[in-house]
Order: sequence, then C-alpha cells, then structure tokens
Amino acid sequence: MIIDVHTHLFPKRIRDSRDRYFADEPAFALLYGDPKARMIGVKAMVETMDAHGVDMSVVCGFPWLNPENIRHHNDYILEAVAGYPDRLIGLCCVNPFDPAAEQEVGRCLERGASGVGEIAFYQPGGITPEAVKALEPIMRLCREKNLPVLIHTNEPVGHAYPGKTDNTLIQIYEMVKTYPDSKIILAHWGGGLFFYALLKKEVRQVLANVYFDTAASPFLYEPDIYRVSMALAGEEKILFGSDYPLIMPSRYYKEIEASGISDAGREKLLGGNSAALFGIANGESA
Repeated sequence: MIIDVHTHLFPKRIRDSRDRYFADEPAFALLYGDPKARMIGVKAMVETMDAHGVDMSVVCGFPWLNPENIRHHNDYILEAVAGYPDRLIGLCCVNPFDPAAEQEVGRCLERGASGVGEIAFYQPGGITPEAVKALEPIMRLCREKNLPVLIHTNEPVGHAYPGKTDNTLIQIYEMVKTYPDSKIILAHWGGGLFFYALLKKEVRQVLANVYFDTAASPFLYEPDIYRVSMALAGEEKILFGSDYPLIMPSRYYKEIEASGISDAGREKLLGGNSAALFGIANGESA
C-alpha cells in the first residue's frame, strides 16, 4: 500500500479566483501568487493517485487568516473525504492565533477529520514562543483522540524559496518538547532535526512521538536523505509525503529506488508507517 501523507486540495471558488484572496492573505499570495503554482480539486487528486499507484492520500487545506476561508476550505476537505472514504484522509487546518481555532478544530474532528495540518507559521520570527503556546488547544484536542498534527518546518540554511519560513532548529525542537505526548508530523524532513537523534541525552526521548515527512525532498535533498534519515530517526518514523500538486509522486519513487534503502524499509516509508499512524487497515481508516 502507498499512502501519501502530505497533499493539498483547494475548493473551486478559490481555484477559480485566487487573486481575490491575495490582498488579505499574504502567505497565500506568497505561495500561490504565481499563476504557475498549481491548485487542484478532488477529482484531479484521485486521477493522479490512480495514475501514480497511490492507494490513499492525506489531504490538507491552508492556514488562512480569515476564519470564513478556513471554514470553507475545511468543509471542502471533509466533503472530499466523504466522497472518497477509501482513498482520502482529511486534516483540518486553522490559524492557531485565531481565537476560534479551538472551536473549528473540534468541529472538524467531530465531523471525521483525522487530525490537523498543515499548520504553518509564515509570519516573521518563525515558530516563536507565542506560536508554540497558541498550539496548545489544537494539540490537546488531537491528543485526546490520538490523532496527529502536521506542522510545516524547513531547513534554516541553504537557498531561499517561497514558503521558506524563519524557523530555527531550536524553535522546532522546543515546540515538540512542549508537547511530548502529542503525535507530531514535521513536514519537509523537520528541517533536519532528526540528525540530533544521535545525541546521547534527551533528544531521542523528546522525538519519541515525532515523525518526519518527505515533502518537497526532490527540490531540496540528495536521495541519500532517505537512507540517512531512516538510520538516524528509525525506519518507522519516516513518512512518504509528496506535497502534491507541487511534485508528482513518481518523482519520489525514482529517488527512493536510488537511495539504497532495503525493501522492508521502502514498504514502511511508502505506506506502512502512515497506515500505523492513522490506524489504516486494508485500505480503510480504522
């Protein structure tokens, strides 16, 4: 089974009139201001899954500032999952600083969302102490239902690109350390935080409930990242995520084949680990 743990869907209203949202949503304008930045609906998602052999996809929205946009987008995700319950797993998304975020997460979880994400902090300063505190009700609600939270992170060095935030490794680490009992997926390899699992004290325990997804890897890392990350973080902690429609899933398959990981490791990476995390058995959400 292949499970893509990191993809994005957008409602038709937003896809058809993206420019209407740029003025009030700076993060959206940053990521989707270029007309070439793809946004897709549920039909295109399922068609691509079929073409690339993906059995199930975890679909995310966007951390809008406007609560109306949040609700509209979350409703679309929930409707998409209801239409394809054997193919799609839905995450609700919120802006943690929104006073209504806790209520919206509760609403979506009651309606069948399988967690929260992709939460992102695009504002200057990255994952500040205030941002970590704002996550508390979201983490609590998901922890009570044993559901994961997907957090946008990125490497703090290297070239600049749209969507690269100000987060530091210390900020990422302090965030997961604050919520040790929460299941957290760090997008985009967690900015490389898994390297510090080699430290003899504290870190491996702090990362006990932390997973790392591969989203955007072909743009950022050499194929060796798969072998190295699984050796350092553990084979059970790495999740295949394509960030589709940013990158097609098949591009990852080629890099995974070139990485030299074992067949068993490949099966865990491409679906086994995500199935265990989301409670999926025989292609259906438990």
